[in-house]
Amino acid sequence: MSSRPAASHPFVSLVNPEVGRLLERLRMDKRFVRGEGAWLWDEHGRRYLDCIANYGALPFGYNPPEIWDALMAVRDRREPSFVQPSLLEAAGALAERLVALAPKPLRYVTFTNSGAEAIEAAIKMCRAATGRRRILATFNSFHGKTLGALSATGRPAYQGPFGAPVEGFDFIPYGDASVLEQALESRPREYAAFIVEPIQGEGGIVVPPPGYLRAAREITARHGVLLVFDEIQTGLGRTGRLFACEEEGVTPDVMTLAKALGGGLVPIGACLATEAAASEAFFTKHSSTFAGGALACRAGLAALDLLTRDDGALLARVRERGRQLEQGLRAIAARYPHVVREVRGRGLMLGIEFHVAPGTFSGRTPGTLLPVMSEQELLTPVIASHLLDVEGVRVAPTLNGQSVIRIEPPLTLTAEQAGIALEAIERVVALVAAGRTGELLRHLLGEGPSRHAGPAGVPTHQAASGTSAEAGSSKEQPPWHDPSFPAGAAGALPAPNGHLAHPSGDAEEGRFAFLVHPLDVDNYREFDEALAALSQEELEQLADRFNPMLEPFVIGRTRFTSSAGRSAYGEFIVVPRTTGQIIGGNRAEVLDLIRQAVLLGRDRGARIVGLGAYTAIASRGGLQVTDLGVAVTTGNSYTVAAAIEALMEGARRLGVDVRRAQAAVVGAGGAIGRATALLLAPHVAGLTLVGNPTSGQRGLQRLVAVRDEAAGYPGSDPERQVTVTTDAAAALSEAQLVVIATNSAEEFVGPEMLAAGAVVCDMSRPPNVSRRVERERPDVLVIDGGVIEVPGRPDFGWYFGYEQGLAYACMSETMMLALEHHYHHTSLGADLTIETIRWMQELARRHGFRLAELRSFDRPITPPRWEELLAARGQRAAAPAR
Repeated sequence: MSSRPAASHPFVSLVNPEVGRLLERLRMDKRFVRGEGAWLWDEHGRRYLDCIANYGALPFGYNPPEIWDALMAVRDRREPSFVQPSLLEAAGALAERLVALAPKPLRYVTFTNSGAEAIEAAIKMCRAATGRRRILATFNSFHGKTLGALSATGRPAYQGPFGAPVEGFDFIPYGDASVLEQALESRPREYAAFIVEPIQGEGGIVVPPPGYLRAAREITARHGVLLVFDEIQTGLGRTGRLFACEEEGVTPDVMTLAKALGGGLVPIGACLATEAAASEAFFTKHSSTFAGGALACRAGLAALDLLTRDDGALLARVRERGRQLEQGLRAIAARYPHVVREVRGRGLMLGIEFHVAPGTFSGRTPGTLLPVMSEQELLTPVIASHLLDVEGVRVAPTLNGQSVIRIEPPLTLTAEQAGIALEAIERVVALVAAGRTGELLRHLLGEGPSRHAGPAGVPTHQAASGTSAEAGSSKEQPPWHDPSFPAGAAGALPAPNGHLAHPSGDAEEGRFAFLVHPLDVDNYREFDEALAALSQEELEQLADRFNPMLEPFVIGRTRFTSSAGRSAYGEFIVVPRTTGQIIGGNRAEVLDLIRQAVLLGRDRGARIVGLGAYTAIASRGGLQVTDLGVAVTTGNSYTVAAAIEALMEGARRLGVDVRRAQAAVVGAGGAIGRATALLLAPHVAGLTLVGNPTSGQRGLQRLVAVRDEAAGYPGSDPERQVTVTTDAAAALSEAQLVVIATNSAEEFVGPEMLAAGAVVCDMSRPPNVSRRVERERPDVLVIDGGVIEVPGRPDFGWYFGYEQGLAYACMSETMMLALEHHYHHTSLGADLTIETIRWMQELARRHGFRLAELRSFDRPITPPRWEELLAARGQRAAAPAR
């Protein structure tokens, strides 16, 4: 057996790349080389207990000798395999046996090659017999994936890409006989058949109320509608009876079988029918080249022999093992009721439904990723993955009810094997119940089995104020100027662009959403403390493996009232990609994910959506998401205002004379850098604009355009020099005031680059200033740019590193626009207007948003730190710049 990586396996490259990649991410990409009974062995010799049985298609486990003997006998007898048209000997024998075992008056058998084909045959049969076209089925059902069977499957997620359901298929709730009656009465003489599963399998192992099947029989008969029981999964021993409908003593007009009929070795299906469902048209017009072949039918005969031998001893054993498993699962559910909602099923067709919601771990601070995984239908796949890779037990989620893990082992399961399964399931349920995300996911890292590997985890998410990439020039002269910045304009200002803000006091609540994403792996533990044991490298591995499976999701919610009496409700939506994944990922895929997140906010009621961190950069300053039917903002206007206010406050606290200071703006070609340069230029002795050395001629042209704009800005002293450079080290070595606003995710500003006593406002997230500056340069003040105290300091419902009620300025701009009901695109593109920045200052004053206590490297600057700064500045005042 080849040991090549999964990515190069032909199944991934040639058969199903999407499923192959998903299996790889979940570490379910095993290569099984041997199977015997309920056991499987992989290429490394590890043994696994199989509690899936190929979704019930392996009634006797792997390689049952009795089925193989029947197949070998076909070879030894030289029995012809396919001889249509003729009197098919094996098909006739199997049909005779099925009719003898099936509930009366089923009497005809049409063979197919699969369960889906059996459903197709049933639909055709019922339409031909009744002359009607409509088919009634139930929501959450599953009948197969061919077009007709898919049309009867009550799960839109499977239907859309294939143009299903085709015309003539309707759906009603499962288990409600009164709704069935109403449906048939509403369309008299239109329905050919009602198709229903005695127990919904892929729907989540849903058992109907007692008497439902009998009521369905009576109602359909009264309306002249044929009743079809889909026993493809429930039939042939799975529930402890040969047919599940025997539980209520009900006989349908048509019954479909497959899966177990082939004994686990050969695919075969069958459609059994009463006289009422039979017709000449069906028998003469329906056929199949391979259906009824000798090999499959001989396997079916051997399977029926095993199921019925010794007076049905195997069925009695199924009932016994089913009771053992069901009682064990119910005991587990009783011990962990806050995460296990229900155990249900019959015989060896059981399901355990998990219920993990945001309130499940309400007492946990800061939080847990488990409800997010549950909401996105990833929790049960991860549980199945953990059981496989850590415990060596194979289970699977049901396809429709993805909060349900199916327990569907071979009918030959032993008491000892049932005990092994229960012990493994309890261990994983205990992890979920304790919120031990890391231990649940740790197996996704590294190579080989990882049983009892210890705590681990996956990324959580943090927001940041948006910064913009350097872009092409679109030089704009602000419509009005106030050289007295940073004091701001007096009095109320109208909203820019001709849109008047709603007056304060409007009773309608503002609605907003704000997009966030994980900045880097160091932030991941802030949301889920169970990830603390993972190293940075492990978190990065897990992010690469797990994040691509996630879609945007709501991580927090808030409602607050401003000092002007206006209220707003907002939700924080995660774009599940790290900064590195956004920068280095496929641009179209990243943009599509951001657009999904904006649409999620819109569909949940937001009237304006803020773009945090690199979601603004990846959407070209928001310009690529303006067509989604909701207003968007980058939040960059208030980010500029708040950052300059923080810089000026830091300078004031340290006694820096701003008008005598040399300033530098790193990233001056970007939206935030440009606006910062324009506003700083009138107030400093000199200004150096620093650009990206890799941006080429276009970047340099943009930088020169910003220089000319800043030099001519009203209030600027013509004698003050505004220069441009791409040499950040040289510019910073001479600057007492520094603003950093780049789209780089690197810490490229080291302690050796900064001038003595410099005041640095780092607006980039992740930060560009190295933490070594904090340790090695006590004379340098590094300020986290744009941290705002929201009025009333509301709880945002999630933790991203700040105390309650503190937000980034870009978040705050989104909130203020919602308070004003200013549902128009704002702060987009490369050129922010000074008008909008001034207006944001006014809105902040109006609604009570204010600069929070200055912070450095994600922590408030304490009084001792201020004293240390003043002392260190005094000591280095005469020292040359480093």
